[in-house]
Amino acid sequence: MIKPGGTIGILGGGQLGRMLAISAAQLGYRVIAYAPAGDAVIAQVCNEYIASDWHDAEALKAFADACDVVTLEFENVPAAPLDAIADKLAPHPRALAIAQDRLAEKRFVADLGGTPAPFHAVDSREDLLAGIEALGTPAILKTRRDGYDGKGQWRIGSREEAEALDLPDAPCILEGFVQFECEFSVILARRADGTVAFWESSQNGHEDGILARSTLPGAAIIGQQVAEARKLAKAVADKLSYVGVLTLEFFASESGPIFNEMAPRTHNSGHWTIEGAATSQFENQVRAICGLPLGDTRRVAPRVVMENVIGPAAATAHEALADPAAHLHLYGKTDAPEGRKMGHITRLEWPEGETSS
Repeated sequence: MIKPGGTIGILGGGQLGRMLAISAAQLGYRVIAYAPAGDAVIAQVCNEYIASDWHDAEALKAFADACDVVTLEFENVPAAPLDAIADKLAPHPRALAIAQDRLAEKRFVADLGGTPAPFHAVDSREDLLAGIEALGTPAILKTRRDGYDGKGQWRIGSREEAEALDLPDAPCILEGFVQFECEFSVILARRADGTVAFWESSQNGHEDGILARSTLPGAAIIGQQVAEARKLAKAVADKLSYVGVLTLEFFASESGPIFNEMAPRTHNSGHWTIEGAATSQFENQVRAICGLPLGDTRRVAPRVVMENVIGPAAATAHEALADPAAHLHLYGKTDAPEGRKMGHITRLEWPEGETSS
């Protein structure tokens, strides 16, 4: 166990790290963050920020040596350099290696008995056309690495579109379309001793490939499929000897939960837990990696809605504070282009006439 007063290292400088650092401070830990130079909003709230390249072995080792445990808020950290600090890192770099490659991720889940969307590896034009033949259209071509929030993705509506596509110079994966009623997340926290806690699954709505809102309770079909989805999520966590918060995203379909992707970290669809659950995903990440007891994950209001503040909407987000049910989080970012996540608003809602008291 790493007792309060110890030092937690965080790889990455974004808003997930910012919220994680706030939770760590609440529990009495120091935080050192490490990320390449840039707009690192975590630097506003941590004890120390180290701006250095992921491949700077000397700087990375010095960072790890100053920490009692190291975690991450961003899964696109290169996995290879982290092998040198694997004894300090939670989760282990093997979780990153799988989550960073969409093809490896889907094969890993399928081997554990999960059902991913139909897929086909694409390394050439011939592979793409063979995938279109096998999976049909419409289909989505994705880079195997680095894409998120709709980036690195191309919708293909026909073979002719596939033939005309300017194929990216990177390994890709073609995914067949899935008929589904809604999307949901399974988020868990796992300690090194195998103890696991799940949060309730939110129903997630996307706009332009970016998560727009998470709502609880979700559609009835989520409740019918969440047990099977949790079983898979726990199998993934156990297979990886995972420590920390882990997220798996699913499509709720007529045939059962279809696995979409995993994230070895706290997740945007779990932001509702800060005010909407007895213990947030960020606090339980700190508890898990430090060996502390996991906190209660129950929802604390009859209805919880989390909405992302995207791009220019940040300029007027403070107006939400006129609503007594609203809790505003702005991430301290200065530039607000279209599509950038600037913050979120969580509303805790009770039926008319009822209150939290």
